[in-house]
Amino acid sequence: MSTPDDAERLSPLAQRWPRASKFLLSGCAATVAELATFPLDLTKTRLQIQGEAALARLGDGAAESAPYRGMVRTALGIVQEEGFLKLWQGVTPAIYRHIVYSGGRMVTYEHLREVVFGKSEDKHYPLWKSVIGGMMAGVVGQFLANPTDLVKVQMQMEGKRKLEGKPLRFRGVHHAFAKILAEGGIRGLWAGWVPNIQRAALVNMGDLTTYDTVKHYLVLNTPLEDNIVTHGLSSLCSGLVASILGTPADVIKSRIMNQPRDKQGRGLLYKSSTDCLIQAVQGEGFLSLYKGFLPSWLRMTPWSLVFWLTYEKIREMSGVSPF
Repeated sequence: MSTPDDAERLSPLAQRWPRASKFLLSGCAATVAELATFPLDLTKTRLQIQGEAALARLGDGAAESAPYRGMVRTALGIVQEEGFLKLWQGVTPAIYRHIVYSGGRMVTYEHLREVVFGKSEDKHYPLWKSVIGGMMAGVVGQFLANPTDLVKVQMQMEGKRKLEGKPLRFRGVHHAFAKILAEGGIRGLWAGWVPNIQRAALVNMGDLTTYDTVKHYLVLNTPLEDNIVTHGLSSLCSGLVASILGTPADVIKSRIMNQPRDKQGRGLLYKSSTDCLIQAVQGEGFLSLYKGFLPSWLRMTPWSLVFWLTYEKIREMSGVSPF
């Protein structure tokens, strides 16, 4: 005769450790999405950083020599000048980042939705709760993942530094972590965390909130069922909204994280995210905040599509309830 302990040991892992399972499943889905769309992320980062007005203050010739190129020309330039595989430069820390970031944000959002805020009796989840939950999930996930995001952004710029005749800063991912830690201490690993979590809050308000709201609206108010069509439509909407809300904060984040620093880990170009915002608008115009929007949108949409389709499918295969 089986005992409750035996039944618990024989139950699926997803039921025994639901949060850990959801963390791992979201990390797997994020890895697939990141590998598929990373070249667009690299292109976006290069576009956002080139032409920084603040570099002129340090007498950096790169500010004048870097041509303003569109998304396609930037991507082709990377392939021609650095090689095809350089389109995936920095993908390793990006995968590390998304395992931590996606796992953290998904577990946080579902915990807030199911336990803290709770749904109504008719399974309706109010939009205002979804907005707060999405922003809080983004803040938690991004704060945990900031060190890997910092390494990703800096490694994405190594190919550009080589073309400009500057010495490379890092030999690899682990060397980058060690060097940043040695030069700036623990504080250095969280450089740019303020604009980072600001961006994450906006992006997740667009991504998680939109996906959750659109999906459940379609399931509850249309003939559509909780299937791949509903998941696809919801993810397309979430990718667009996330790009619109997140691009300005993404530009600020990329510039702060890539700026040169002193021995104490303090930035030499910008005092804060607000200072970076003011300098960008004054020196380059308001539209500079939407540099890289096209590759950001073109990346966010397929990333969201691949992530949500993969995540929903592996949840189903693992015996976890739909998101």
